[in-house]
Amino acid sequence: MTVDRKKKSRSTFHFQPVNPKLTETVDFLYSHFRQQPVLGLILGSGLGSYTDTFSDCKILPFSDIPNFPYSTVTGHPGNLVIGFVAGIPCIALQGRTHFYEGYSMQEITFPIRVLGCLGIHRLIVTNASGGLNPEFQPGDLMLISDHINLMGSNPLIGPNPDELGPRFPDMSAAYDSGMRQIALDVARDLGIPIRQGVYLGVTGPSYETPAEIRMYRLLGADAVGMSTVPDVIVAAHMGIPVLGISCITNMAAGMATGKLTHAEVLKTTKKAREKFHRLLTGIIKVVEGQRSQA
Repeated sequence: MTVDRKKKSRSTFHFQPVNPKLTETVDFLYSHFRQQPVLGLILGSGLGSYTDTFSDCKILPFSDIPNFPYSTVTGHPGNLVIGFVAGIPCIALQGRTHFYEGYSMQEITFPIRVLGCLGIHRLIVTNASGGLNPEFQPGDLMLISDHINLMGSNPLIGPNPDELGPRFPDMSAAYDSGMRQIALDVARDLGIPIRQGVYLGVTGPSYETPAEIRMYRLLGADAVGMSTVPDVIVAAHMGIPVLGISCITNMAAGMATGKLTHAEVLKTTKKAREKFHRLLTGIIKVVEGQRSQA
């Protein structure tokens, strides 16, 4: 159904904005919709090209969106893209901001609050990460089964917006098992090898030391990165089902020869682009197809 500003009010959204900044941003984006998005996407380092598959899309730079934080990192174009994947209305963040850029936890997760208030039913978060599991190889795609927060903070610290979620949200199923099973089935049908594992979030921006990597492996992590965890915590707070996908761009410090560089991260995500695009489109078709039949 096409959005008509004269007939449709924000009372139809899942959540009502609870502060002036959130209200301003939601109203601004709402005015740009042809059809209300049902699925949100966060596209991490080097993965923003997925929006090239969108049809009938509109691109809004983060810098043009009221109150939106904007990224300073290469590989994060910093655009919000509204469009359609196989006829399904989607809204994507082409890149993200990070805690290490100097933003607060609340600032970097503000876009997730906005997507929730805009009425998305599901969220797919993606990232580039370092491999900790010795069975992994650069270029592998890993479905996130769980995460470990070693970022030293939490975006829910401070007054709780009760209208958006509970004071103490349950995180036992932050990554939706149903969506993960769909992703496994799609990968099998497309002949795309897929991994599963635990993602560990750190602040960065320095890469980890070999000693830290040994510790993370002892904790049970399979991949490490500098994002995603805050996004997922806020999505869980709002009750939004999440699917997480990591692109393993390198083996972490002490597990491979050579220095770790951001350029190498972007190079590997570029190599994985074709299978990443096919997998993501296949998942979206099945996930939203099932929802529309429910």
